[in-house]
Parts: sequence; structure tokens; C-alpha cells
Amino acid sequence: VEVLRLIAAGRSNVQIAAELFVSEATVKTHINHLFAKTGARDRAQAVRYAYRHGLVR
Repeated sequence: VEVLRLIAAGRSNVQIAAELFVSEATVKTHINHLFAKTGARDRAQAVRYAYRHGLVR
């Protein structure tokens, strides 16, 4: 959920990695899992999912 919120805030993978103190590869893994769980094909669809389900405001 943290990664999804940062994506919705417009952060890049590098920015997310720095903010969460993880590697960029870890962020990419989280994003791929997030896409699989939400059925999203890209970041825009993931953000739409987050807004629809009240994960971000």
C-alpha cells in the first residue's frame, strides 16, 4: 500500500526506493506484485485502483 500511495503521489521508482530505504529492484518487485494483485497493466491503472478503493485521497 505504501508503494501504491507513492506511485499515486507521482514518485518515480528511484524516489520511492530512497524514501523507503530499499533498492530500486525491490521497488520494481513490489510494483509487479501490486500489478498482479490489482489487475493493473500500468501505473495509471494502479493509481485508478487506489482511488477507487480509498487507498489514497
